[in-house]
Order: sequence, then C-alpha cells, then structure tokens
Amino acid sequence: MFNPKRGRRRLAPLLAFAVALGLSFPAGSGESAAAGAPTGYYHTSGNRIVDSNGDPAIFNGISWFGFETSNYSPHGLWARSLDSYLDEIKNRGYNLIRLPFSSQMFDPGSTVNSINAVVNPDLVGLTPLQLMDKVVQEAGERGIQIFLDRHRPDSGGQSELWYTAQYSEQRWIDDWKMLAARYANNPTVIGADLHNEPHGTATWGTGDPGTDWRLAAERAGNAILSVNPNWLIIVEGIQSNVRGQTGSYWWGGNLKGVRNDPVRLNVPNRVVYSPHDYGPGVAQQTWFEDPSFPNNLPALWDSYWGYISKENIAPILVGEFGGRSVDAVSKEGRWQNELVDYIQANGLYWAYWCLNPNSGDTGGLLLDDWTTWNAPKQTMLNCIMKPLSGGWQSAPQPPSSLTATAGDAKASLSWPASGGAASYNVKRAATSGGPYATVASGVTATSYADTGLANGTTYYYVVSAANAAGEGANSPEAAVTPQAGSNGSPGSLVVQYKANQPNPAGNQITAQFNIKNNGASAASLSGLKLRYYFTKEGAAGLSFFVDYAAVGSSNVGGAFAAVSPAKPGADTYLEISFGPGAGSIAPGGQSGDIQIRAAKTDWSNFDQSDDYSFLATQSSYADWTHATLYENGALVWGTEP
Repeated sequence: MFNPKRGRRRLAPLLAFAVALGLSFPAGSGESAAAGAPTGYYHTSGNRIVDSNGDPAIFNGISWFGFETSNYSPHGLWARSLDSYLDEIKNRGYNLIRLPFSSQMFDPGSTVNSINAVVNPDLVGLTPLQLMDKVVQEAGERGIQIFLDRHRPDSGGQSELWYTAQYSEQRWIDDWKMLAARYANNPTVIGADLHNEPHGTATWGTGDPGTDWRLAAERAGNAILSVNPNWLIIVEGIQSNVRGQTGSYWWGGNLKGVRNDPVRLNVPNRVVYSPHDYGPGVAQQTWFEDPSFPNNLPALWDSYWGYISKENIAPILVGEFGGRSVDAVSKEGRWQNELVDYIQANGLYWAYWCLNPNSGDTGGLLLDDWTTWNAPKQTMLNCIMKPLSGGWQSAPQPPSSLTATAGDAKASLSWPASGGAASYNVKRAATSGGPYATVASGVTATSYADTGLANGTTYYYVVSAANAAGEGANSPEAAVTPQAGSNGSPGSLVVQYKANQPNPAGNQITAQFNIKNNGASAASLSGLKLRYYFTKEGAAGLSFFVDYAAVGSSNVGGAFAAVSPAKPGADTYLEISFGPGAGSIAPGGQSGDIQIRAAKTDWSNFDQSDDYSFLATQSSYADWTHATLYENGALVWGTEP
C-alpha cells in the first residue's frame, strides 16, 4: 500500500494583510441569473455534458483554492484584487472554476482574513459565505461558471471519509442542500463536487453505510437534487477497497467500482465522474518505474477511470492534475504531457490544479509573485484549451516585421500586431539564425525591453505569436548592439522619491513617489509597477497602506516579495501597482504624490539605515534610480540591487 499526496496541500507562507475597515455588505445570494452568464443548465448524455438545448458543453477548467483553509477566502487576495484574477482567468481562456471550500467555513466563528483592503475594499467585512456570493457574482458577470468542491470537513486538512467526529454526514448533506438552494436558478453555479479525494478506509460497493462512498454519494446527490434538480453531481473515486476489483491508486482516482456499482440518482443524467491523477512530483508509484513509461500510462488510465468515457457510461472530468515540470525530459514533465495528450485524444473534460502558486507539490499557473503567468504550463495546456466562441482556432500569423533599437545594456523591440494573436513570445540568439532561447513569454503588448545585456555585444531576436491553438511561426530576425550611454526608445518614465520620515529607525517604512512621463505618448498607470527595496528583519508578516495618492488611493495596491537571492540592503521588495481607475500620465505630465507606508504585523521596528531604496537626506522630490519601474513587465527605470 502506498500513501500518496501526503504533502500536496502544504502551502507557502502567506503575507498577512491587516483588514483596517469594518464595513458590512449584503449577502447577495445570487438567486437570479447573473448578467452575462450562459442561460440554461447542464445534464449528461452518454459520455458528454450538454446544455438544456442539447448542445455540447465547452469547458476550460481551473481550480482556485483557499476557501477550504483557515483564510476562508480564495488565496492571493492579499496580493491582487478579485476582479483582476477573474479578468485574467477569463482573458486566458478559462470559463470554469472549481472552487474548493470546507464545512468549517460556514461555522459562526469562521471569518475571512488575509484580504488586502486597499485593492479589495468591497470585500471588507464579508462573511465567508458572502464572499463566496461575491465570487459567484463577479464570475457570472464574466461568463465564467463554477462548480463547488467540498474539499475538507475542517480547514486543518483532508479527511479519509466525507465525515469526521466534528462534522457529521448530516452536516455535510445539510451544507450541500443550503448551497444548492442558495444558488438555485443561478446558471453560474453548475454542480457539486461532493467530497475531495476519499481514501484510506473509504470503500466502493461494499454496502457498509459508514465507508461505502458510492452509497454516500447517492445520499448526498439525491438530497441536493431534491432542492436543485439542475446541478451536475460530480463524484470522485476512492483509493482502494473496491468490491470485486484489485489495485490501489491515487486518492480520489480509483473509479473501477463504477462498472459494477454505478452511482444511482433519483434525477437521471446528472452524474459526472471525476478522477484525480498526479505525477512523481507528488508521490512515487510503481507505474513510473515501468520500463515502458510513459507508454504504459494510457492503459493504466483506461483501467482505473478512462473506460467510463470510452464505453459511453458517463462523462469524465479530470478534476485535478498538475505538476511543476512540463518538459520532455523529466518524468514529471513526460507524465504531465502524456496525460494532456490522453485528455485531448479522448475528448475528456478537465480542471487544472491550479491557479495558485502556493500548492506545495505542483505550483500553479501563476508564479510566486501572484502576477506572472506560467508560460510553459500554458503552452502545454493550449492543445486542450477550446475556443469559447465555437470552432478551433488556427495558429496565429507571425508578426510581419520586428524593429530593435539600442539602449544602455538594453534592447527595445517593437512589432506590428498579428492576426489571431493572444500574446507574443520573444526569443534571442547569440548568432544570426539561432538557435533561439525564449526570454519572455505571454507578452500582451507589441513591444518589449530586454535589459541586463552586455554593451558592445550583438543580439539577434525573433518574435512569435500564440493563441489557444498554440504558437505560430517566428517573425523576421532583427539585430541590435547595446551601447553604453545610448538612450534607446524607452527611458521616458522617471521615478522621483522623497523620504517622508528621515529617521531610519521606526516601526514603519514611509515614502513618497512621483512618476514623470518625459515621452511623447501617454503612459497607462495600470501597466506600471514600482518596486521599493528594503531589509525585512524578522519573520513577521508585512502590511501595506496608502495614505494619499493623487490618482486615488483605491487605485493603488501593494504586495511584498522576497529578493532572491538576497542582496546587500535588500532581501524584500514592495511592489506598488495601479488599477485601471488610475488612468494615464500624459506626455510631459506626472502621477502626482503617492504616499505609502509599510509595517510589520507585529509592529516591530525596521532598521532602514542600509536599505537599498532608503535615502534619509531626500527631503524633496528628486530622480531616484534605487527604486525601479516596470512597464508591461520590462524594466524602464532604475537599477535593481
């Protein structure tokens, strides 16, 4: 017997943000259809999910966890706004969110925490359930649908069975009935993933009411459908202990029992089976050591869960799969690519694990800064991403030309937009004609600044466009030789700084900034990020405050990240970002005052005397290169430590 996934829910340390306000907010249960969401409901037909008109459903799914933890909120709301995450999910082509939660989330003493009130002022003071309502509302307005996943009974960890001593089966069913009624007639919420990853003592088809997951799924599924007959009932597998079958598999992945003991519900055509499958980055399994690996995997998947779709018994939705490596060399990467190919070949539904970067064994589609998209993972998933407007997309055309201009240790690239492109990949070579190495992926603008180059060295660039169908061909090549003292085409944005408090000792970092635009065109503040570098001293969390901003305090957000590796005077940086409401800086204009503070959650002192970005004598605004500015991800001002 093996014991897989013991550590997959280990989470990276969180940046705790103080919730400074105590606002109330109506529950907003979402009892009517959300604007912009698809109408109707889904049911099953053989191995397909179809809508109320009988048309096939099209889903690109992703999990976003956090409600099931003691934060009782989707993770990352300490770094960015809810709107920004949902906008990105939609813009990246995903239209289905698997949303985990715990029963403890609904207890009276459970309160939402780790919300950045500066960028999420409308979430302050909400209960966990009200916050779930808000996620449902905002997702529905973007045409994103949700299925809820009862991930855990309590927020502390996964349970073998669907009940514990603290949270009974009846409580589990009652919670589901409450949610089913709350979101009835709301087409944004389409189903219930009854319980995450039954394992250990869980059985299938044995008839024991205390352990038989198939019987429990029937009891809960029928209870849900009695109050909301339009939901899909999503049933995961178990680990082992299947009547009449042998074999032990991933938690939630063994669905061999469906052949002889399918889940039976009072409302027909509602069951979707949902295995979870992982690679060696989660736990070692015998099949990873098979000499025929990875060619042995399709037959393995067929035997445990794939047969359900192949034999037209019911739909399969691969509810979790993911991993850190997606290359063609490592076992993890080969496994993950093989599973994606299997999903594509068999037309299966899926929800990738996960959006979050803080899933310990797998990472996420966001990198650790909670902002940068994981381009290699997305490239892998592109072959199963379906266009949401109907019909498969063709590969985009390459940009017709590429212009490169020299700067000081910098190459500034620009190209015309190309047809069908969602983003662009920038590649660089040491010799004309390649081989090219990718230096930037997922660039949404038609320009890019490649920095940190060697002056006097010639670099050769190409740009390719990408969309849901994959990556297109390369643009024509452009060569450029950076030279010291060259201004290049950017360099028009300047950061000015002054120290609000000249004393380097104190329990707060205070600073004022002004961004000037010396260029000939307007600069959108939402495309800018400003970094201030300092030494954290101690293990306490950090909180960010905006005292005043000429562009509106609610339009300014802040997040903290580690400088890796740490540098003299800088082991941490504060990244200041701007929302769409901040507007633009006109040519010759400036942002005006941006006054910020940072403090430790225990309010202990900083020692700023050697901090990289601190200058006690800067009592009035002056250009300051020890604060860096990035435009659409490219460094356009300042020197990193």
